[in-house]
Amino acid sequence: MAAPSPSKLLRVGLIQNGQIVEEHHVRRDTVTIGHDARNTIVLPASDDRPARFGVFENQGQQFQLVINESMQGRVNLGSSDVDFDALRAQGLASRRGDLYVLPLQESARGKVELGDATLFFQFVTPPAEEARPILPSDVRVSRWKTMDRVFFGILAASLLIHFSGAAIILAAEAPKEQELALDQLDDRFVRAIIPQRPPEPAKTAAPGPTEAPKEDSPSPEPKEGADKPSAEKPAVAAAERHAEMVKKVSDKGLLKMLGSRGAGSGAFQDVLGGASGGSDIAAALQGAGGVGVANEASVGKGTGPRGGGTGTVTGIGELGTQGGGKVDLGTKKEVEVKGRVQESAPEVDSSDVDRDALARYVRARKGAIQSCYEKELKRNPNLKGKVVVRFSILPSGRVGDFEIDENTLGSEAVASCIRAAIRGWVFPFKPDDAATVSYPFVFSPTG
Repeated sequence: MAAPSPSKLLRVGLIQNGQIVEEHHVRRDTVTIGHDARNTIVLPASDDRPARFGVFENQGQQFQLVINESMQGRVNLGSSDVDFDALRAQGLASRRGDLYVLPLQESARGKVELGDATLFFQFVTPPAEEARPILPSDVRVSRWKTMDRVFFGILAASLLIHFSGAAIILAAEAPKEQELALDQLDDRFVRAIIPQRPPEPAKTAAPGPTEAPKEDSPSPEPKEGADKPSAEKPAVAAAERHAEMVKKVSDKGLLKMLGSRGAGSGAFQDVLGGASGGSDIAAALQGAGGVGVANEASVGKGTGPRGGGTGTVTGIGELGTQGGGKVDLGTKKEVEVKGRVQESAPEVDSSDVDRDALARYVRARKGAIQSCYEKELKRNPNLKGKVVVRFSILPSGRVGDFEIDENTLGSEAVASCIRAAIRGWVFPFKPDDAATVSYPFVFSPTG
């Protein structure tokens, strides 16, 4: 069976209600039918027809008709028309699985019945290509005539000048710069490197030995109050005001009691200074509210012994004095705070996540939740309440969306810490879709 000429086209059309509603001319592509939008001819959906079926295939520059067991139609093989049943029964079409394939020659034509529509096909000679119109020579215009000659001349001259200048610069030898010594630098560089001293005031020249002071014109004596420059007057006045202010405040309040300022004697001045203890501390602290002095008479009342010389420093519990003026406050101890975390049964909206296994997984990591609570419990010992978190478990086992549904603790720090802890968990569950979990935690202090 001769193969059709490659120059011929396969004409395929769709007939509905006796009219051609769609037509295609195909050279090499496969023609498909069905309700899929990617088909060559789109048909309404049908139970006995797949979504995409290749009814004409191009194999080796030859089209082949492909039919199945249920398709009906006729094809002209040159001498007579043969229906599809005869093609299948007489073996004119080769079998390929559940399909039958019939090579088509260039004279073949026929139709394929598709229910309420009919598909027809035939080979046709492609229409001759129309010759490209050519204008007459007297009408055609060359590019040189349509070009702006002034612009072209300016552009050519500019390019010539710029490229010539660049070539001259590249060909010329670079000038050699003479290195300068430090003493040959400009003065402005020297001033930037070495700071200049301010000019000194001019000194008055001393009288020469030949010049004798004139006795007949003695200099007038300066008046009282004019012997000092006027610039020193503000400094002297400021010093006098400062001394007067120090004198006023030295005999008042705490400065008088300490005795470190002013002329009056104080209790601490006698103790810490070089005095021999002649001043009375009780007299110095007289009038100060809430202050009392322990002396020999008040400490040694009754039958208790009294010290008669130098004694030793006595510790009070873990507090004691060490050295001169230093107080040992003992070892710092941090109060241990404990909290209790109780979790209730979680709510899971997916059967892919086992509720008991989820509770065991969270219970094994309850220490991180308890740590978040105890951290804030140190700041607020009365902190207690309930936090309900809602999160989703992704198919990868990681945490997706996370929300705080309820927080009666009133502490955003605890909620943020719980959010950070749970987001780092990887659950052993692999749900098909994101599974939402609601998990309550009840916090209360212990002890």
